[in-house]
Order: sequence, then structure tokens, then C-alpha cells
Amino acid sequence: MSDISPKTPPVLSIENLTLALPALADRAHAVEGVTLAIAPGETLCVVGESGSGKSMIAHAVMGLLPKAVKPAGGAIRLAGRDLLSLDEEAMQDVRGREIGMIFQEPMTSLNPVMRVADQIIETFDAHGLHGASERRARAIALLTEVGLPDPPRLAKAYPHELSGGQRQRVMIAMALALEPKLLIADEPTTALDVTTQAQILKLLDNLRHKHGTAVLFITHDMGVVAEIADRIAVLEKGVLVEEGTADQVLGAPRHAYTQKLLAAVPSLVPPVRPALPESPPVLSVEGLGKIYRKRSFFGTAREVRAAEDISFALVRGETLGLVGESGSGKSTVGRCCLRLIEPNSGRIVLSGQGSGDLVLSDLGPSALRQHRKRIQMVFQDPFASLNPRQTVGRIISDGPVAHGVARVTALMKARELLELVGLSANAVDRYPHEFSGGQRQRIGIARALALEPDVLVADEAVSALDVSVQAQILSLIKDIQSRLGLAILFVTHDLRVAAQICDRIAVMQRGRIVETGPTAALFAAPQHEYTRQLLAAVPGGGRFGH
Repeated sequence: MSDISPKTPPVLSIENLTLALPALADRAHAVEGVTLAIAPGETLCVVGESGSGKSMIAHAVMGLLPKAVKPAGGAIRLAGRDLLSLDEEAMQDVRGREIGMIFQEPMTSLNPVMRVADQIIETFDAHGLHGASERRARAIALLTEVGLPDPPRLAKAYPHELSGGQRQRVMIAMALALEPKLLIADEPTTALDVTTQAQILKLLDNLRHKHGTAVLFITHDMGVVAEIADRIAVLEKGVLVEEGTADQVLGAPRHAYTQKLLAAVPSLVPPVRPALPESPPVLSVEGLGKIYRKRSFFGTAREVRAAEDISFALVRGETLGLVGESGSGKSTVGRCCLRLIEPNSGRIVLSGQGSGDLVLSDLGPSALRQHRKRIQMVFQDPFASLNPRQTVGRIISDGPVAHGVARVTALMKARELLELVGLSANAVDRYPHEFSGGQRQRIGIARALALEPDVLVADEAVSALDVSVQAQILSLIKDIQSRLGLAILFVTHDLRVAAQICDRIAVMQRGRIVETGPTAALFAAPQHEYTRQLLAAVPGGGRFGH
């Protein structure tokens, strides 16, 4: 935490900022009357649900507001200069030189056809700084400062050849290239696993102390807030409802909305779950293996064992959590279970329909289509996984229709399923873009349930959602499971979520299961060093129920 004097002049001062939305929006203002300030070396976390206006503030500071959103009042002052009064040419000089920005998804923010060093060099080039050799040396020095291994080698790599954490470090290096007064971090750790997240947060904290940089950190993750914030500003529907030091806001929140956000943070302490009755497994995975063959940017071929000798069983009504870092192989295992990825070895067996065991891994394409309805998937991104050109009713009913159900009957079932997942039956006639992220995920769950599966594979199904929406979806999944007796394979990098929903946990590291056991026992006394590292890396673990 920072020990900034209250008399220190602010780097950034936002005064009574109001941003107007277009006429047909769900409210008049994206942000209304917001006043904030950040001192040198201080981290201010702006928190709130999706749609609260927190990213709009960041885009207003950068001069990157959508065309439909207009400043309607107030001022944004950077070291005393009002940014809202500057033209585009002047703002281009401010960006990078005085304000750096780290975006949420580095893969979409980095140029996929440019080498890493060249993207940093481009920042110097845009501002006419340094000669060619000095620019390259400075780029490699920045890659070294953000903790990347073998910077001269990685400088020649393309973004797709780096891990998510490495790409985010490159984004941080680019943001710091011109030593800006202000660093804006917009959800920079949301897509990262806990250990990588912890490394990035520590890196940002070290860099802002070293350079005296003011940090505007935008996030919906209260664990991250507890780890990094000096002060916290809470936004609800564009209005600043609470502001204070991290200890004040997290320890004694005054506003009901802040209290609701904190109450929704899943605890690391698993709830008491009733014992499941003894029953034969509905899904058995035996010795599953998957090898990817990749070619590096040096042209050498290598094998990546994404899954090796994976075995587990799921009984009716049980939730098994597959947890681990990015690249541990957990999503590969989930997709192999559905044959969305073809495994190289092992058996996947479905049981429980009176006709003996079905070896899913042995089925040809035609037989697989017939039996795939028994195991369905809920995907991570609820927008990308729904066809934007089809109505919700069509999206949910297409699966049953493909298996011989009449469209009229399938649409009636779709209406029932929408009500089951907490939406109106009338939603059948609407399109995905008309729904929020949490509502779209409910539609994804309804689609998966339309085929009445025995097994549901949920692949990071709540990782993109706000904590309050996340809590609603987790509650919905548990409720549906208890009603329908589903077996669920729950793939996640979020140990808090795993603690709340999983009966058992299997911890994956580098393609192997290194530890498995009942959730409460595993969290209370992890046996493997890797499991202990994962639990220790959970941000804000001490404050939110470690």
C-alpha cells in the first residue's frame, strides 16, 4: 500500500464528469457527476458491475470514447491540463507519453503479425524518440524489467507464441515505454490464472513504486482490489456511491451496493455439502492422453503433452472441479470428453441408460452424433458461443430438432428451459445481443439442457462475469443439478468458485492430475506443493476467507 501525503498534487483529477449516452440507451448517462483524483505512486481501484461506467471513465481519460458517447459536463485534468479541451492531435501526443494503458485481453490488443520488440519500438517511433539501435536496446530493457525470460529471444517472437501472462507483460512494457505519469489498467488480470495473476499484480505494484506512476486500476474482482488498492471508488450505474481507503471500503462498507458486491465474493472456505448416495459412475475417463505437435518460431518441432494418463469418474449429482493454471490441460480434458478434441489415447465411457456402457471414445462420426446429446457443454464466452443471427428460441431448439424432435415441440421446451434458468419465456423471440453477459450465460445453460444430458461440462462458465452475476449463475447451476441429477465436470482457474460449487477437486499441472480429493479436505490440507502454491496465490485470500 502507498503512503501518499494528502497534500501531494494529484496526477489525475476528474471533476464532476458526466458522459451522455445516445437517446435509446437504457439510461441517460454512462457516468454522472463523478469526481476522483489519483496522486503520484498511488493505486485507485474503480469497481462495479458490468455497465457501471468504470471502463467509460478510462476511455474518457484516454480520449477514446465511442462516437455515440459524449462528454456532457465536468473536466479531466492531467497534471492540471484539461484533457477534454484537447484536439485529437494533442491527445495522440498525450497517449503513451503521459498516459499508458493496459487492456484486458492482450491477444486482441497486440498486433498478431508484428514481432514483440517491433511493437514496443513502434511506440518510440510514433513519438519520434531515440535512434534505431537505442530503440531496440530500450525495448529489450523493458522486456527485462517486466520479468520476461530470455528477453532477446522473446523480442523476436510473435504474440501467439507467448502465454497469456507473457503477453500481458508485453502490454505492460509497452504502456511503460515512455514512462507515463499515469497508468490505466482495465481488467488486466481477469483472463489470467491465479499464479500468473499474482505475478502481474506484484509486478505492477513494484513498477508504480519504482517509477512513482499513478495507477487507475479498473476491475470487478474484489480479491484483486484487496491485493493492490490504496483507495477504492465504487460505481453503480454511472454514479459514484462510495469512495475511501481500501481498509475503509473493504472493512466497513457504508453503501448497500458495496455491501452487496462484497457479499457476492465467493469464499475460499467450502460450504458443507451433503454426501452423495453410492451409485455407479455416469462418466468414466480412463488413461486419457492428448499430444499436440507444435513448431516454434525457430522452426523446431516439439510435442506438448496437454493431457497424460488422466483418469477420473463422475457419479450422478456430483460436481468434479478440474483446476490448474493456464496450459495445465484442464480445458483439453473437458473438450476431449465431448470429442470436440480427439484424444490420442485412453477411454471415455458413458453409463446409466440401461443398455450397458457406451465407449464414447470408440464411436465413429455417425454414432457419435447420435449419442453426443448425453454430454453437453457450457462455454466460457456466452456471446461468442451463441449465433448472433438466430433467435434465442432457435438457438435452444436446434439441438432437439437435429435429434428428431418437432420444431413446435422443441420451442415449447425452449420456453420451459428459459423459465428454468430464470428468464422470461418470451425471450425465445429475441437475439443474443439484447441480453447482458449473465443472461447470455443462462441461455447457454438452457441450450445445453435442451438435449437432457447426463453430463454437463462447464468450461470456465463464470470467469467472464461480475461477482454478483457469477453468484447467481453458480446458484442456478447448483439448483438445476439438484433438480435434474446432472453430473458436472467444472473446469475453472478460480479456486474461490471451485470451493463453492465442487464436491471434489482434481488439480492439474502440466497435463497431469497431481492431487484429487473432496473439496473441503483438499482446501484445508493440500498434500501437493503445487496445490499449496495455487491456494497461496489467490488474491485477497486473507480478507475473503482463506
